[in-house]
Amino acid sequence: MIKRHIEPVLKKLSEQYPVVTITGPRQSGKTTLCRNVFPHYKYVNLEAIDTRHFAINDPRGFLAQYNKYVILDEIQRAPELLSYIQVIVDERREPGQFIITGSQQFELISNISQTLAGRTALLKLLPFSISEIKGHYDVSSIDKLILTGFYPRIYDLSLNPTQALGDYLVTYVERDLRQLVAIKDLSLFEKFLKLCAGRIGQVLNLQSLASDVGISHTTARAWITLLEASYIVFLLPPWYGNVSKRLIKSPKLYFYDVGLASYLLGLENENQVSRDPLRGNLFENLVLMEILKYRFNRGKRCNLYFYRDSKGNEVDVIYEIGRDVFPIEIKAGATVTNEYFKGIKKFSKIYSYMPWGGAVIYGGSEPQLRTDVKVYPIWMIEEMLESVNVET
Repeated sequence: MIKRHIEPVLKKLSEQYPVVTITGPRQSGKTTLCRNVFPHYKYVNLEAIDTRHFAINDPRGFLAQYNKYVILDEIQRAPELLSYIQVIVDERREPGQFIITGSQQFELISNISQTLAGRTALLKLLPFSISEIKGHYDVSSIDKLILTGFYPRIYDLSLNPTQALGDYLVTYVERDLRQLVAIKDLSLFEKFLKLCAGRIGQVLNLQSLASDVGISHTTARAWITLLEASYIVFLLPPWYGNVSKRLIKSPKLYFYDVGLASYLLGLENENQVSRDPLRGNLFENLVLMEILKYRFNRGKRCNLYFYRDSKGNEVDVIYEIGRDVFPIEIKAGATVTNEYFKGIKKFSKIYSYMPWGGAVIYGGSEPQLRTDVKVYPIWMIEEMLESVNVET
C-alpha cells in the first residue's frame, strides 16, 4: 500500500474541523485514503442505489443510524445531506465528525459553501505523484510515465494503461457525464475530448475548438466547464502581477492526468510517445501536475499561472508566493542549452520580485545548481519546491 503524502494534513484537519471534505477525480484514491486514515469510522458509499435512496428520502433517519465518525463517499449523489450535517455538527461541536468525498468540484463546492461554510476543511486529492510511487515502481522512463499516467488502480492492479484508461473514459462518459448534463451526441463530445488533447499546453481558443468539432462557441464553453468540474481538464490562468504590458488573457489547456491525454491522442506504447510531435507538451503537462500535486498534498491552494506577453515572451509556470514569484520553465529535452533560460531572463527584467531566482525542469537526469536559474530533472520537483524556503 502506497502512503499518500496528504495523509498528515488530513489527520490534522480532522482534529480541527467537524467536517473534512475531499474532492478529486474518480479513482484518484479518495476512498482508500479515507479508509486507511480513519479505519474506525463507518463507511457509506452513496453510489449504492438503496443507500442513496434512503439518504435522499429520509436524511434524518439515515444520519441518525451512524451517529458520528462516518465517511460519506460521493456526497454529490445526495447533496441534500449537507444541510442536515450542518445541524448535527453545530449541535455537537466536536472535530472529526464527518469525512465526506466527492468527484465533482464546482457544484459540490458551491453546495458546501452554502451549508458548511466555516465548518469544513477542503482538500483536493489528485492521482499518484512521482514522489509517492518512487521506490515502489520504476519511474526512470519519462515516456512510460507519460503513457501510463498516475491513476492508482493502474499501478495497484498492474493494468495495461491503454485498456484501463479507455475503460475510465467510457465510465466517465456513460455515468458521470450523463449525471451532470444531457449531451445529445456523445460522439461529438468524444471528438471534442480528443481535440482538447491535441491542444494540450496551448492557449485555449474556444472559437477554433468549437469550429473544428462542429458545435457552437456556447456549447464548447459549457463542455470545457463540464470537463473542469469532473477533474478531466485543468485550465492554467495567465499571470498579470503589476506588469504594465499587454498580456494574454486566455488560460492554457492541460489534463489532470497526462496518461488520459496520451490515450486520447491514440498513443499505445513508449516508442509512440517518444516520436509524437506533442511529446514536449505532454512532458509539460506531466510537470505542471506534479507541481500542483505538491501544493494539494500539503493542503495548499493552487498558486500556479503562466506568463506570456503580446510579443510572445513567456514563462511556462509562475509559482506565486505573495508578491514574490518563482518562475519555472519546462523543457522536454535531455540536454541543457542557453535557450532554456531565455524566458526567465527576459521575465526578470520586467519583474524583480524573484528572491529565489528561477528554475528549469528538463528531460535530463542530472541537476545543475547554477547561480540564478537552477536546473532540475523531473524526479527532483519536490526538492526544488522545498528549496523555496518560505511557508507556501
